[in-house]
Amino acid sequence: MRYMLLLYGDEKLGENITPEAWQAIMEAHNAFTKEAVERGMNPIGEALQPVAAAKTVRFENAQPTLTTDGPFAETKEQLGGFYIIHCQSEAEALEMAAKLPMSTGSVEVRPVIEF
Repeated sequence: MRYMLLLYGDEKLGENITPEAWQAIMEAHNAFTKEAVERGMNPIGEALQPVAAAKTVRFENAQPTLTTDGPFAETKEQLGGFYIIHCQSEAEALEMAAKLPMSTGSVEVRPVIEF
């Protein structure tokens, strides 16, 4: 089964990050991806632009009614990126989520519906 790991954090914490710290974070994500590949999880993932670059299209009665700047809701944490991995169980997906290089924030683990 595929699981989506949604990475949430306060993007303001990364505004003044040094190039060395950024490099260390990227190396940690590369190590996570390498392990997922070695375990046959066929990972895909991406980092997202800051929430200021987001747009939200709202719908009513199956029709788009409004496009606004920013995310769907004001929150302390913003969606910063994601991985999709193939796991044998929810327990394995949670194990991998716990290995993500997160200093703060949260990782939402959600099964993907297979159509």
